[in-house]
Amino acid sequence: MSGKRYSRQRELIFETLKGTDRHPTAEMVYQWLKPENPNLSLGTVYRNLNLLAEEGLITRMAFPVERYDANTMPHPHFRCAGCGAVYDLPLPYDSGLDDAAAQASGHQVSGHEVIFHGVCTACRKLH
Repeated sequence: MSGKRYSRQRELIFETLKGTDRHPTAEMVYQWLKPENPNLSLGTVYRNLNLLAEEGLITRMAFPVERYDANTMPHPHFRCAGCGAVYDLPLPYDSGLDDAAAQASGHQVSGHEVIFHGVCTACRKLH
């Protein structure tokens, strides 16, 4: 981690994010860490997630509730309409779409985010 003074709590939050592919909310990270870190506050989790995002170490994703991803390489996501879970999709990033958007709009396009919506396999099994 760069830029800011070292923080054991920030390192713990970052390592927790790197150790999951669940795209947790700040509340989820807090609930995971709180039992073994009784002095941790939800505000501290939010503050450190925002610092990590500003430093480019994690990605902030604007779903109805913000979620975070330690995988900062561009990749598409799937959000389940049933349970709200968010999954990575193993599809290649299409930089041609950036070029097409730039051509169509005249804007300088630096990237895009793709979010697929539907029902995940776990929810489909329930119905």
